[in-house]
Amino acid sequence: MTTTHEATPHASEAVTAAADRLDRARRTGVPCDPVRDLLPPGDLDAAYAVQALLTGRRLAEGRRTTGWKVGLTSPAVQRQLGVGTPDFGALLDDIAVPDGEELPWGAVLQPKAEAEVALVLEHDLLHERHTVADVIRATAFALPAVEIVGSRVRDWDITAVDTVADNASSGAYVLGTRPVLLRDLDLRTAGMVLERRGEPVSTGAGVACLGNPLHAAVWLADTLVRLGRPLRAGDTVLTGALGPMAEVAPGDVLEARIDGLGTVRAAFGRAAAEVGAR
Repeated sequence: MTTTHEATPHASEAVTAAADRLDRARRTGVPCDPVRDLLPPGDLDAAYAVQALLTGRRLAEGRRTTGWKVGLTSPAVQRQLGVGTPDFGALLDDIAVPDGEELPWGAVLQPKAEAEVALVLEHDLLHERHTVADVIRATAFALPAVEIVGSRVRDWDITAVDTVADNASSGAYVLGTRPVLLRDLDLRTAGMVLERRGEPVSTGAGVACLGNPLHAAVWLADTLVRLGRPLRAGDTVLTGALGPMAEVAPGDVLEARIDGLGTVRAAFGRAAAEVGAR
């Protein structure tokens, strides 16, 4: 399995075809077939080339990059998809949702929710190899976050190639509003509960995210430097899920509580049919 994240020359037509398929799903709101049939088997290089092409199109439309997300931080999920490493995707300004503000139903295809630790950077991370201390020093503060993952691929029928091409299944994200310094946190032992109407739908802790969310940030920093697009001051880093993904239904309000970080809420609008029936 290729993992250098650089597109192979012979894959250019396939990369464009895969990007067009995913882009059509985003624009129409109709999930598409997987894209793995269009790309060389197991070729993550080609999948990242699709992701880069799609991100470039969004930037050309006037969007801006606000940071990056780390995915596949659970060893169990990695085994399920046949990979031995996390993946990453770009965060854009139009997928940032204020805490508690309603996200229209349908804005994210096939949404699910994950509670995560977000790091907001104060300094660039430019080294070829970073340490945890480098990440701590570069971080201005941490926030609780809910990532709303989504898939443009019908029925979440994905392999690692499909999710990487689909911007690591990024949909939207919600940040809490009370910044906390890392010196006041032990992210490895920080417990998390994600609730729907007071009932837990996902629980976990920082240790579930590559052993510590800071480890995920180190992996991302090293990976992006190798690709020539390092983490920069002001970037938001979603470090990865602290527990299992939770199903989402129209009208849901999910609240995540992370020890030491506080709470953050993700609210979802009702389906069009429900609104019209009122």
